[in-house]
Amino acid sequence: MTVSIEHVKQISDIAAKTPAKAVDAYKTVLSKTDASDLPARELALVKLGELFAAQKDLAGLTALVQSSRQLLLDIGKAKAAKIVKTLIDLFSIIPGALDTQVKICKEFIEWAVAEKRIYLKQSLETRLAALYLDNKMYADSLSLLASLNKELKRLDDKSVLMEVQLLESRVHHATRNLPKARAALTSARTSANSIYCPPLMQAMLDQQSGILHAEEKDYKTAYSYFYEALEGFSNQDDSRAVLALKYLLLCKIMLNLPDDVFSIINSKMAQKYAGADIEAMKAVATAHQNRSLLEFEQSMNKFKNELRNDPIINAHLDELYDSLLQQNLLRVIEPFSRVEIAHVAQLVKLSTQQVEMKLSQMILDKVFHGILDQGAGCLVIFDDPEVDKTYEAALETIKQMGNVVESLYEKAAVLN
Repeated sequence: MTVSIEHVKQISDIAAKTPAKAVDAYKTVLSKTDASDLPARELALVKLGELFAAQKDLAGLTALVQSSRQLLLDIGKAKAAKIVKTLIDLFSIIPGALDTQVKICKEFIEWAVAEKRIYLKQSLETRLAALYLDNKMYADSLSLLASLNKELKRLDDKSVLMEVQLLESRVHHATRNLPKARAALTSARTSANSIYCPPLMQAMLDQQSGILHAEEKDYKTAYSYFYEALEGFSNQDDSRAVLALKYLLLCKIMLNLPDDVFSIINSKMAQKYAGADIEAMKAVATAHQNRSLLEFEQSMNKFKNELRNDPIINAHLDELYDSLLQQNLLRVIEPFSRVEIAHVAQLVKLSTQQVEMKLSQMILDKVFHGILDQGAGCLVIFDDPEVDKTYEAALETIKQMGNVVESLYEKAAVLN
C-alpha cells in the first residue's frame, strides 16, 4: 500500500505524546521500497531525525544517518544534498555531539566522492570547516578552506565560494589575524556583489563586517552593520537575530551611550527577543551608566553564560571594565598627593592586589605621574611636570635650516 505525505504528517502529530510509537511508525515508512513512496520516505527520514535530536538520542540519530545512504541514492542529487545537510545540522541540537558530528560529516564526504556528488562534497567540506572552527581546530579548518577556495575558483561557483570566504574570515578573526580576516571578508563581499546574495547570507556578511569594525574601535560603523544584520535575521525569523541585537547594544555601550541601550531594548523590534541575553546587556549598560565597578562585576557573574562565553562580547567588556576601573581610580586619587593603596581599594570596593596592579600599569602608561611605595603600602602622586619645549624648538630650527640648505643647493645647480 502506498504511503502518503499526509500519513507522515499524522505521525508527526502523535510524536509529542508517544515518541516511541512515532519512531516505530517512521521506521515502518522508511522500510518501504516502492518508488511511489519516495516523497513520504524523504519526509519520514527528516522527521525521524528531528525527533531523535529533540530527544537528545545521539545513538539513534547516528544510526539513522548512517543507514540513510541507500534512500539518498534514489533521491535527486540536489534534494539529497539538502537532506544530508539538514540531518548533519541536527547533531548541533544534542549537547556533546560535536565529535560525532565531525565523524559523520567526514564519512559522508567520502561517500559523496565515491558517488561523484561534487556539489554535496563541497557543501559538506564547508560544513566540516565550520565544525572545526566550533571545535577550535583552526589549522585544520584553514587547510580545508584553502583547498576548497582553490577548487571553487576553478569551477567559478560563486555561491559556495562566498560562504567559504566568509567562513575563512571568521577563522582568521578567531586566530586574531585581523588583516587576513578583513581580506577574506572583502573577497566574500566581492563574490556576493557578482551574484544574487540570499538575505540570510547578506545578514551574515553584515554581522561579520560589524565584528571586524568593532575590533578596530569603529563602533559607529559597526552599529550600522549590526543593525542591517538584525533586520536581515529578523525578516527571516532566524535565531541569530538575538546575537546581532546583543552586538548592536554592545556598540552603544562602548560609545558611552547607555541611554540609547534602554530605548533600543524597549523598541518594538527588540521586544520579541527579550530574554537573558538582552537582560545581560541591560545590566551592563546600567552599571556603565552608574560608573559602578561593583554592579559591573555582579552583572558579569550573574550573566556569565551570556557574557563570558561569547568571545566577542567578553573581549570588549574586558576593555570596558578596564576603562571604567581607570576612570574610578583617577577620580579617587585626584585629591591626594600620598594615599594608602588599601584605602583606595576600600573606596573602589576591590582587592588591594587588583588595585595595586592597575595603578602600576597606569603609572607605566603615563596616565598619571607617581610611584608605588610598596614598603609603606602607599601611592605617591606627583604634579604633572612642565614640558620643556626647548628640544622641540631646536629640532624645528634644524629642520628649517635643512630646508634652506636644500633650496640653496637647487638654486646653485640651476646657475651651473
